Amino acid sequence: MSQYQRMIEGKIYDPMDPEITSEQKIYQEKVYEFNQLKPYESEEKQKYMHEVFAECGENCYIELPFHANWGGHHLHLGSGVYMNFNMTMVDDGNIYIGNKVMFGPNVTIITGTHPVNPSLREKGLQYNKDIYIEDNAWIGSGVTILPGVKIGKNSVIAAGSMVTKDIPENVVAAGIPCKVMRKIGEHDDRYYDRDKEIDWENLTEE
Repeated sequence: MSQYQRMIEGKIYDPMDPEITSEQKIYQEKVYEFNQLKPYESEEKQKYMHEVFAECGENCYIELPFHANWGGHHLHLGSGVYMNFNMTMVDDGNIYIGNKVMFGPNVTIITGTHPVNPSLREKGLQYNKDIYIEDNAWIGSGVTILPGVKIGKNSVIAAGSMVTKDIPENVVAAGIPCKVMRKIGEHDDRYYDRDKEIDWENLTEE
């Protein structure tokens, strides 16, 4: 089995294998060019996302710069995803993002990790654990998401959190490490911020 195949299958592998580095270089060059685009070059942005990403739905938007060591080649995007400035992805493994997920600035998503055994680490070996972020989640600014994590639909991850374990759906979670603070419920149907009521009758319908 080649080192590239080991990477794809989530086994421990050598990321400096020539087959891997030659393939990765292509996407590193592409993401460099992507980051040179001007803010109004929306068609070029869309072209990149649909050609380079593993999957990309409709109406996705990324504020540049965007950092990914495979250029997003292992990124699976649903539709209506918004990523703010300085999104950073260690996308050696797959990153699955559902529909209408929002990311604040300076979010880091990491699939790659290294063994604890020092002799293996000395050889520069690594392995990857896929990440799943389900529909309509909101990831606040400065959040770090570690390998193998799943974040449930509709959940909110507070700014500055470090997500080390799975977060269920329909909750607000925060902290280092990130923990569930409360469920999203009736209070959130009435108030958008503390005691500020939602004036549903005046909001534009979809």
